[in-house]
Amino acid sequence: MKIWGRVNSINVMKVLWCADECGLKYDRVDVGMAFGGNDQKWYLDMNPNGVVPTIEDGGRIIWESNAIVRYLSAKYAAGTLWPNDPGVRSEADRWMDWQASTVNGPMRDVFWGLVRTPPEKRDMAAINKAAAESCKVFARLDEKLAGKLYVAGQHLTMGDIPVGCFVHRWYALPFERPELKNLKAWYERLKTRPAYAKYVMAPLT
Repeated sequence: MKIWGRVNSINVMKVLWCADECGLKYDRVDVGMAFGGNDQKWYLDMNPNGVVPTIEDGGRIIWESNAIVRYLSAKYAAGTLWPNDPGVRSEADRWMDWQASTVNGPMRDVFWGLVRTPPEKRDMAAINKAAAESCKVFARLDEKLAGKLYVAGQHLTMGDIPVGCFVHRWYALPFERPELKNLKAWYERLKTRPAYAKYVMAPLT
């Protein structure tokens, strides 16, 4: 297996964490931002969007991080990351979609504003608005985690991976946040997983 993408991309983190949970061996190639390459024909032929990550597995090319997590989970972790029960799997699936549709927007604005924008160029009104929205968003997950160890129940599934990457950033970014006890307990459980510590809990850059 080959994975193209830089390790400080949150979408690449999802795939690396998932691959390690599946016990997979792979080669990773730095692509994107300072490394370039994602605007070159050889890369665009694989991934027409020119973003990371992209993987190749047995001749099959796959892009879009959540799709890759689903693919790896279904192929290499059926019964664990990929729940066999359709109802449980729907729980995992919906939290993956929720990350893309609901979490990504405000978290992107806060991250880019506070980490990748020089202080003198920051729009603090927009950053504070996005931070407040992120707190409302994660409060919804906190409520749904009551009585559960993970987003789809009592076991880690693919549903924890995309949202879990973002919750680390939420706790690591320098702004005030509410005390969400269920969310914090879930985050602490994720932190005990070696692959999460290795790939997700990295300095924000």
